[in-house]
Formats: sequence, structure tokens, C-alpha cells
Amino acid sequence: MNIDRDVTLYEVGPRDGLQNEPDSVATEIKRQLLERLIAAGIPRIEMTSFVSPKWIPKLADADDLAKIAPRSETVSYSALTPNQRGYERFQQAKIPVLAFVVSVSETHNKKNLNRSVDEHLEAFKPIAEQAKADGVALRMYASTCCGCPYEGRISTSQAMQVMKRLISMGADEIAIADSLGVGTPSQIRDLVRAAATEFPVEKIGLHLHDTYGRALVNLMAGYEEGIRTFDASLGGLGGCPYAPGASGNLATEDVVDLFEGEGIRTGVDLNSLVSTTLWLENDVLKRPLPGRVFRAKAAKKSGDQEK
Repeated sequence: MNIDRDVTLYEVGPRDGLQNEPDSVATEIKRQLLERLIAAGIPRIEMTSFVSPKWIPKLADADDLAKIAPRSETVSYSALTPNQRGYERFQQAKIPVLAFVVSVSETHNKKNLNRSVDEHLEAFKPIAEQAKADGVALRMYASTCCGCPYEGRISTSQAMQVMKRLISMGADEIAIADSLGVGTPSQIRDLVRAAATEFPVEKIGLHLHDTYGRALVNLMAGYEEGIRTFDASLGGLGGCPYAPGASGNLATEDVVDLFEGEGIRTGVDLNSLVSTTLWLENDVLKRPLPGRVFRAKAAKKSGDQEK
């Protein structure tokens, strides 16, 4: 799948984006979104979360979506799976990559998951062991790596304590997440360098939010340190309900436009992606999306149509 790509885009919009929308999106529309993303050349998609509908009602259709999701040799799906019941549903869905999230901040983890970091990791340990035995790949997010809304700035050493535990649990990939979008290039460089002493850099991803408008410079800092897998969300969808003030994820169009402009191949068709985001904005969500490149491309398309 990575032939003709210099970097790999990991699309989180269908999960991390839609779970934060005020209204639920119909399962069939989600299927169409996956189909469009695949057609645009997105190679990895986090499609849903097998979590209790009580906690994330917008993803209550995870089982149904998994049954009708388009399958293709050009895409690898993943799904967030936090507990044993979720893993049973995940297995039935036959998805190859299991995603797991833990915060490096104790306070944020308790707000988000109602348990301490240690309790959360210990509870997940048998699931990780089972997943490894079942041949399932583990993508493990270390969130709030740069800062916490309750504890403030997070040190690299604090983030590494959690990442080392994820590695010991059998992580196949570690995603360093700046969940608030407060990180700076120097922080990202320090985190990547520290993580790369414990784990192969090619197995490290970067998950950035754009709250303070620094996501793209942080992305390039990560790229210069050897990161080649980057999370993004079409149109800049998403946020964090347990991180006050955090805006959406880094927009996929912004990432594609920057890399391709620098001669770094993503394998993604930007025009096709913009058309998909425009469809999502106008026909599905019926609200403006914040992605910068998307907004510029959509405005140009509208202007061309009026001429």
C-alpha cells in the first residue's frame, strides 16, 4: 500500500471527527464517506469505536458500519477498542488494527476514562495479550503528550513513562498525540527523539490538533525527525470533549497540500478529497468546516462555477 508514497496519511475523521458532532450521522452516509476516502487514495482509516453507546452515542452503529464498510486492498481499517466487550465486537468486525488510547496526564485520563493511567493500562493488558495472540496489530495513542488542560505543560519524561509501558504491552505502533494543540516544534522534536530511543521511528505516528495554529510546523518538525505516518481529519473535523478549548484535528487537506507542495508524495488526490469534504459540509453536517486548504479550494471552486 505504501508504493508511490513518501508519507502515510492516517485518517481519523470517521471516528475522532464524527464522534464530536452534535448530531449522529446515518450509517449509510458513513459507508459513503469511507468509500469516498478510499477513492481519494487514503491508505489508513480509523473507521469507528467499539465503545459503549452510553459514552459515545454518535458511534453506536459501529457493528452495523463494520458489516457494510467497503473493503479494498488499498486501505487498512482500524477501530478504537477500550475494553473486553469492545474487543469481542472488534473481533466480529474482522478489522486488522486495534487502536487504544491512554493519556499521559493522570487528571485528563480520569476525566476522559474515569480511571487512573495505571488502572487503565492494567485493565487493557489482557486484551493486548489476546490481540497479539490473535494476530491483531496494536496502535497505541499516548495522548496529551505536550500539555493537559488541568495539569499544564507535560514533560517529555512524563510522556515517555507511559510510552514505555505501551511498548512493553506489545504496541506495533505508537501515536504521539498533542491533544490540545499546544505543542511547539521543539517539544515535538524532543518527544520523537526520546521515543525513537525506545522504539523504531518508522513505527511512530504523530497526531496533532491545530488549536494554536502550530500543527503544520509541528508536523514538519516530526517529519524532519523521521516520522512518516501522520494523523489527520478531513476538513479539520474533531476535537476533545475532555480538553476544554481544544479545536479540531489537523486537516487532511492541509497535510496533503503541504507535503505535495514540498515534493513529498502522499498518494492522495487532493481534488477528490476536497470534493468529499465539500459533500460532507454541505449535504451531511450542514455547517462550515475549518480546514484552511479546504476552505480556499472550496471558495475557488465556487468562484469558478459563478464565472
